[in-house]
Amino acid sequence: MNRLKRLGHICKNANKSIKRMSAESQKFFAHSTNPADKSDWQLLKGHLSCVGELAARNAAHFDAAHLARPMGLLHDLGKYTNAFQKRLSGEFPKVDHSTWGARIAQKEYGELGLLMAYGIAGHHAGLANGRRRKARTTLQERLQNELPKLLPQWKTEINLPDAAEINKLPKDFKICSERVAFQFALLTRMLFSCLVDADFIDTDNFYRRIEGRPARDGTSRPSLAQLRERLDARLSDFRGDSEVNRLRAGILSHVRGQAAHEPGLFSLTVPTGGGKTLASLAFALDHAIAHGLRRVIFVIPFTSIVEQNAQVFREAFGELGESAVLEHHSAFVDDPEKFVDDPEKSAQSREKRQLAMENWDAPVIVTTAVQFFESLFADRPSRCRKLHNIAGSVVILDEAQTLPLKLLRPCVTLLDELTLNYRTSIVLCTATQPALNDADGFRNGLKGVRELAPDPADLYRRLRRVNVRHLGTLDDEALAGHLRQREQVLCIVNNRRHARALFDAIADQPGACHLTTLMCAKHRSAVLGEIRQRLKDALPCRLISTSLIEAGVDIDLPTVLRAQAGLDSIAQAAGRCNREGRREPADSEVLVFATANPDWAAPPELKQFAQAFRSVEPRYRDDLLAPEAIRAYFREIYWQKGDKELDACGLLDLLKASREDSLPFENLASDFRLIETTMRPVIIPWDDIARDALAKLPFAQGCGAIARRLQPYVVQLPKQAYDALSHAHAIQAVRPDIYGEQFMQLVNPRLYDERFGLHWDNPQFIQAERLVY
Repeated sequence: MNRLKRLGHICKNANKSIKRMSAESQKFFAHSTNPADKSDWQLLKGHLSCVGELAARNAAHFDAAHLARPMGLLHDLGKYTNAFQKRLSGEFPKVDHSTWGARIAQKEYGELGLLMAYGIAGHHAGLANGRRRKARTTLQERLQNELPKLLPQWKTEINLPDAAEINKLPKDFKICSERVAFQFALLTRMLFSCLVDADFIDTDNFYRRIEGRPARDGTSRPSLAQLRERLDARLSDFRGDSEVNRLRAGILSHVRGQAAHEPGLFSLTVPTGGGKTLASLAFALDHAIAHGLRRVIFVIPFTSIVEQNAQVFREAFGELGESAVLEHHSAFVDDPEKFVDDPEKSAQSREKRQLAMENWDAPVIVTTAVQFFESLFADRPSRCRKLHNIAGSVVILDEAQTLPLKLLRPCVTLLDELTLNYRTSIVLCTATQPALNDADGFRNGLKGVRELAPDPADLYRRLRRVNVRHLGTLDDEALAGHLRQREQVLCIVNNRRHARALFDAIADQPGACHLTTLMCAKHRSAVLGEIRQRLKDALPCRLISTSLIEAGVDIDLPTVLRAQAGLDSIAQAAGRCNREGRREPADSEVLVFATANPDWAAPPELKQFAQAFRSVEPRYRDDLLAPEAIRAYFREIYWQKGDKELDACGLLDLLKASREDSLPFENLASDFRLIETTMRPVIIPWDDIARDALAKLPFAQGCGAIARRLQPYVVQLPKQAYDALSHAHAIQAVRPDIYGEQFMQLVNPRLYDERFGLHWDNPQFIQAERLVY
C-alpha cells in the first residue's frame, strides 16, 4: 500500500514537473515581425529589462531611478497573457496590456506605486484622470476592470525590487505644503516621460535591427565643452569699435562671471540691443559645465524667430552647429500616433518612429513657449516624452514678460518647481522684467532670483537711445500722413488687417514695404534683407508691420510709430529705433498712438495691456521705459487682473483639491493652452527649394528631413480660414493616403502676393481672417 502511495506521489510530482517544464519552455514576446516562425520576434523579458534600465537612466538626473526602473519592468506586464500572445499572431483583437502592471505597482508600492500606476496604465493612451472621467477611462476604473488572466511565468522572468527600495521620494525632494498635489503631478509626468522615452527607444531599436539599420546612438552629439570652445573662438573676433559694442562686451564679461552660482533662479535684465542672446548662451554653457548640467534650452515666445535664433547659435558653434542645435516647434507634427505592435500593419510606422525621436537629447534646444509649457502640463506620450531631458538643464526663458496672464501663476509655480526638485536653472531673460518675485507682491512668487546683469538701472541709462511720447488718437489719414512725411520709418500695428490697409494707403510711396505672418518665414527674411540694404544705402524705407518685428528682428530706423499696446510691447518696438546708437536720443523717437478707426481696435487680450499702459503713462511720461516704470506697469496689470484671473482656469485650485488617487491629468492638459485659437499650417511653394522639397515628399522613405526643410515655408492659419481655402480647393494635401492632412500645400498661386503674402478677397475668407490678429 505504501509503495502504491509512493508511486502515486511520484506520478503526481512528475505531472507537476511536466507542466512546469511546459510552462518554462513557453516563450513570451513583446513585439512581432512578419516571419511566422517567430525567429526574430522580441522576447518580452528582454524588452522589459531594457526599458527598465533606460527609464532608470533617464530618471537618474532627478534621483528617481528607483521609481522609473520598476515602471519599465511592469509597463507591458499584460503581455504575459495568452490573449496578448495570440494577438501578436493576429489571432485576437486588441488587448489591454498596460493595466496589469499598474495594478501590481499600486499593490506592491503603495502611495508612490499609485503615481507609477498612472504612467504605466497610460504609456500608450496617455495619462488619465485619477477618478473623475473626462475622455479616457479613469485610472480607478482601469484598475478595477476585468483583465485577461495573467500567467504566473512573469514572476520568474521579472525581478521586481523590494518595496523598501521604492517607498521613498527622490533624494533631497523638497515638499511644499501649499502645492503637494502639483508636485506629485509633475513628478508623475516626469516618470511617465522616462518610461515612454525608454519604451520608444527600445522598440525603435528592435525594429531598426530587423530592418538592418544600426541602433540609435545618443553619444554622437558634441559636448558642451566643445561648444563653449567654438563660442569662445567666435566671441574673440568681437570688436569693441563703438560705445555700444564696448558696453555689450562688458555685459558679456560680467554675466559670464556669474556662472559659478549654484543652480536655481536667475534674471538677465538688459535693454534691447545690449547683446542678451549671446550673453545668455555664454552664461548657460559656463554654468552648465561648472555644475554638471546637461543641455541648454532656449524658450522663445514666437515661432517666427525660432529658426532665426537657432541659426545664430549654429553659426556661433561653427562646424559643430548643425549637430548641436535642435529646433522643436511642431509646425507639422504635434502628436505622432503610438507604436503599433506589428509595424508592417501601418504604412507610416517607420516614419512615426523617426518623428518620435525628438526627445530633446541635443545639447542645445531652441523651442517655443507653447511647446515648452504645454508639454510640461501635457498628458500624451509624444508631448511628455522629452520632459525628463529638462531636468539637469539650463533653461533660458527669452522675453519672459510674454507669458499669458491667464496662466501666469501656474507657469510661475512650474518654473519654481523645476528649480526646486529637478536641478534646473531658469534664466528670466528680458529688457522688461515682469514683477514675478515674491518681493514684488506676486502671490507665491519667485524667491531668491539672482540678477546676472551689472546694475540694470545703470545699463538702462547708458543704453538709452530713444525718446517715447504719446501722439494721442490718429485717424487713418493722419497716420498715413506721418508715414509719408518720413523717409525712414517703421509703423507697428495690432492686427494684420490694419497693416494691410495702411500699406495699401502708402503703397505708392518710395520704399513702402510690408511684413506680416501671412508671409512665410523665408519670404519675410528676404524682405528684411532688402530693407536692411535700403537702410544701409540711405534710401527711403517705409515699413508697415505687425508685432512680429518686435520679436528679436535686428533692424534700425530713426522713427518708430507704435499702435497703443502694453508698455513691454512699446519697449520692444523701441528696440528697432536707433538700435546701434548712431543717432542722438533726441533725434530718435518712438511715437505711440491710439487709432480712431474701430475696425483696427486691438483684440481683447491686448486691450488689458493698453489699459495698464494708460494708467502708468501720466506718472512716468518723462521716461516711459525706465525700470521703475516697467515695474509699475506690471504691478498694475497683475492688480487689475487679480490672483484668480492669473489662473483663469483654476488649475492650481483644482490640484489643491486633489489627492494622489485623483490627480486630474486630462483636465490639466486640456485647460492649459497658451494659445486658444487652433492654427493650421499651410506650405507655400515660394521658391525652388520649397518646390523641390514638395516634389520629393510623395516619394520619400521618411518625411522628417523634408519637414524640417519645409518649416520656413509655412504660414499658420486659423481653422476657419484653413477650412475655407480647403473647400475652395486652394490648398491640397500631399499624399493624404500616407500623411493625412499633415502637409497641406497652397496650389492656387494667385492667393500669394510678393507684397503681402497669403491673401483672399472672398467674404468667407475675410470673416475668418478677422479672428486672428
